[in-house]
Amino acid sequence: MRRFLILAALPLFLAACTAEKTWAPEEQVQAARYRHPGPAKLTLYTMLNNRTNAGGHSGLMISGSQRVMFDPAGTWWHRAAPERNDVHFGFTPVMEHFYVDYHARETYRVVVQELEVSPEVAEAALRLVQENGAVSKAMCSNATSGVLSRVPGLGPMRQTFAPRKLMDQFGALPGVKTHVIYDDDDDENGDLLVSQQIDPVN
Repeated sequence: MRRFLILAALPLFLAACTAEKTWAPEEQVQAARYRHPGPAKLTLYTMLNNRTNAGGHSGLMISGSQRVMFDPAGTWWHRAAPERNDVHFGFTPVMEHFYVDYHARETYRVVVQELEVSPEVAEAALRLVQENGAVSKAMCSNATSGVLSRVPGLGPMRQTFAPRKLMDQFGALPGVKTHVIYDDDDDENGDLLVSQQIDPVN
C-alpha cells in the first residue's frame, strides 16, 4: 500500500519540480532589445522577509550589449519585456521600476546590490543566463548563484539554495554598492501586476 501511495504521488511531485518553459518569438525579443547607457553592470536583487529576515527570492539584472533580467522561477512579467525561459528582454528603467515595485511590499524589502564589471564579464553573464534554461520553483538562488559561479573574472562565488547566502557572497565582492528598498504596499500584489500592464514610456 505504501509503495502504491508513493507511486501515485510521484507524478504530482514531478509536476511541482518541472520548470515552466516560455519562449517569446524572435521578432518580439529583437523589438524589445534595450541597451542601457553607462558601464556594464550586474545587479543582484534579493527579497527579504521583513518579519523573519529570511530570503524569499533572487533575481539578476545584467547590463551589457543589452539589458535583461534573469528572474528564475519568478512570477513577475510584463508584455513589453518578452521572456525566454526566465530571461526578460527589453529591461528598461520602467521595467526595472515595475519589477522592484512588484516585489517590495509590507512583508518584503528588496536589497539591491550593484557591481560594475567589464564588458566581457557582462557578456559572459548574458550568455550564461540565456543558455541556462527554465528554472523550477524554489530554485531561484540555486540558478542565480550557479550562473554567477561560472562567470569568468567575477570572483569567488559558490552555488547555494539560500538567497541570503547568495546576497552575502555577492556583497563581499570588491566594488559592490548596496541599497535597500522598502514599500508599504499590500502583500497581495496580483492587482499591482495587472495595473503594470499598460503601455510603458521608456
